Formats: sequence, C-alpha cells, structure tokens
Amino acid sequence: MNALLGIFFHFLGGFSSGSFYLPYKKVKGWNWETYWLIGGIVSWIIVPPLAAFLTIPNFWEIIQNESSSILGLTFLFGALWGIGGFTYGLGVRYLGVALGSSIILGLCMVFGSLVPSIYYEFSPQTGKDSIGLLISNRWGQMVLLGLFVCVIGIVISGKAGTMKEKELKTDSLDPHGTQVKTEYKFGLGLIVSIISGVLSACFNFGLEAGKPMATVANELWQNANPGEGEFLFQNNVTYVVVLWGGMAVNLIGCLYLAIKNKSYTDYVKKDVPVLRNLIFCALAGTMWFLQFFFYGMGESKMGNGASSWILHMAFIILIANLWGVIIKEWKGVSRKTISTIAIGMTVMFISILIVGYGNSLR
Repeated sequence: MNALLGIFFHFLGGFSSGSFYLPYKKVKGWNWETYWLIGGIVSWIIVPPLAAFLTIPNFWEIIQNESSSILGLTFLFGALWGIGGFTYGLGVRYLGVALGSSIILGLCMVFGSLVPSIYYEFSPQTGKDSIGLLISNRWGQMVLLGLFVCVIGIVISGKAGTMKEKELKTDSLDPHGTQVKTEYKFGLGLIVSIISGVLSACFNFGLEAGKPMATVANELWQNANPGEGEFLFQNNVTYVVVLWGGMAVNLIGCLYLAIKNKSYTDYVKKDVPVLRNLIFCALAGTMWFLQFFFYGMGESKMGNGASSWILHMAFIILIANLWGVIIKEWKGVSRKTISTIAIGMTVMFISILIVGYGNSLR
C-alpha cells in the first residue's frame, strides 16, 4: 500500500513539474529572465515557507536550532542545483534540445539516485539504502533495473527529438516553451551538459544533507500522533533551506541577463498586461513548487532512496513529453518520428512500473 501511495504522490509531483511551464506560455511581452525571476520568487521564496508554516507550524524553530554545518551544506547543494538548472540552457544551445536534454536528464537521474546510495555504502546510516543493499536484494535489483530501463527511454526520446529537429528545420523549444537557437558544438556542449546534469542532481543531495531537519519534524509529529506512521510533510522544512540556495543562484543569473539584455524595462513596458503576467508567473511558480511538495509525500512512503528520485524524474520526463504531443509540438513530423517518441514514452512508463514493483517487494 505504501508503494502505491508513493507512486501516486510522485505522479502528482511529476505532473506538476512537467506542466508548470504551460502558464509561462500565456505571459506576453516579457523576456525569459523576467518571467523566470517572478515565478522563481513565488516558487523559491514565498510558497515554501507558506507550505512549511501550514504543515509544520514550528518549522522556523527547527531551522534556527539546526547546526550551521547542516544548514550550510543544505544551502550549498541547493545553490549547486541552481547552477545546474541555469547551465541547462547552454547544454541545449550547443547540442540541441533533444540531445542536450537527454544527456542532462539522464545524468541527473543516475547521479541523483545512485550517488547517495554509494555514499551510504561507505558511511552507513540507519534507514538509508546503500548500493550494496540495492544490489544484494531482489527489490533493489528491480529498482536498479527500472533506472536502467528509464535511461533507455530517455535515449529513445532524445533520438525522437533529434529526428524532429531535423525534419522541421526550425529552432527548438526547451521544456519551458522558450525558443532555443542552437549553435552545434559537440565537445563544448557535452562538457556543459555533463556539468548541468551532475549539478542538477544536487537537489536530492540537498534533501539528504537537510534530512536532520525533516527527522525532527517527523519526530514531533509522531509524538503528537502516535501510531499513525510517517509524517507526510516532513520535508517541507528542508525545502525552505534548499530553495534559498537555488534562489540565490537564479537571482544572480536573472539579474545578469536583465542587465545584459536591458530587459529590466519589461516591468514598465506600455501595452504589456502586467497583472495578467504576474498571475500566470505566480501560477507557474506555485506549480513548480508543488513537484517537491508531492515528492516529499512520496518520499515519506517510499524513503528518500533511489526509488523516489527515479520515479520523480521519470514522471517529469513522461508528462513533459506527453504535453508536447498534446499541444502539437510534434505536428508535421513523420510517422517514424511519432513512433519513436511513443516508444520512448512507453519504455519510461514501463520503468515506472518496474520501480514500483521493486518497492512493493520490500
């Protein structure tokens, strides 16, 4: 039952992340860095403390009472994750959206799911899944098989994206719906994509680093609600600190682009629906945060091991690709290309079933 609930919550998180860019398509007259910053303020600064307050009323005391080393490490991983997300754009610029996204998302999934388990192999902690534990148990072997199958699905989807780019011969759209002018440089693009993929996985490392705060929240809730299992919202306190790190990096990046592109005038442009833009940015930012809100609920049912991160990433990629089909981003391509993306999505869905089945064996 826990495995099924965990899969459901991770689906909701993946749906939120795979869908959050749709409101940005309704923003008119603003550059990317303008609406990204507004949405970021909502998703990184406003909503996380609000969600923590509503679910963990004493969340600020938990943060204040935590050691500076844990807070610093959690913030640092959040900042590294922010760098990974920001360098994503360079990866798709030099490799194209399809190939760049495939490498970045594939590495993010692999590193985010396996590195913590490798760390716990050499530094064991109670309740943490080590790589040895995964390899030596049938449930863990199924989870690793699901990871492998999902990477195959990403590669197939990347191939479909490359075919699409060649057939349409136009600038591609990144997952945020922004047009990307590609400048193909394989060597440089590969290096940037590897950096982006590895650093993007640091969000999961941030959750691991800030786990003591979530543990305190969980223990307080269990003391007040004996016999009711794990606290669904325990990670909400950790998100506050992780997202501070992400906000710091994105704020610097967006301000740099605003000065470089002189887009700081977007806010006072005439004939721009400012209120409408703010509403859609707030909606996008809220949806973006909800991916982690539901991730925390799924993690409380399945544990913050390889399974949770794999399911989170798989659902994001699956939903994002599905939206691409629904809003006709694949219109005009050959039947072979459509078949390829369909196969890629099917393989990723199978990987989700495999990971879910693996967790049911625990």
